[in-house]
Amino acid sequence: MSSYQQRWLALVAVSGFLVVALGAFAAHGLKPFLDERAQEWFKLATTYQMWHTLALLGLATTWIEKNKGLRLAAWSWLAGTLLFSGSLYLMAITGDTRLAIITPLGGVALLFGWLSLFFGAFRRRAS
Repeated sequence: MSSYQQRWLALVAVSGFLVVALGAFAAHGLKPFLDERAQEWFKLATTYQMWHTLALLGLATTWIEKNKGLRLAAWSWLAGTLLFSGSLYLMAITGDTRLAIITPLGGVALLFGWLSLFFGAFRRRAS
């Protein structure tokens, strides 16, 4: 395994740890303090973070290092998760709905990552 893959696996491990910890914290520690809307935001954030963490895990164990499309997908998913899930987490905890302007930017980054994966799947040569 290359050091590049090791770094991505470490990021995946951090994201996986955080999504489980944040989900448990919301379910047990924050639930009495969050209204129904905030709980939905938190649930959506953890759902998207977990799915994209698993997707990153898959990429990190492939030939990501030699495929520009896969690298772009990984970076897009990482940025998208931070923006999308991060903004939802912050909105849920703070109640500041001005952060909602960031959420769609994260969604676009997540979508871009999936398109990058699609096109990266057809790249045969290292870039």
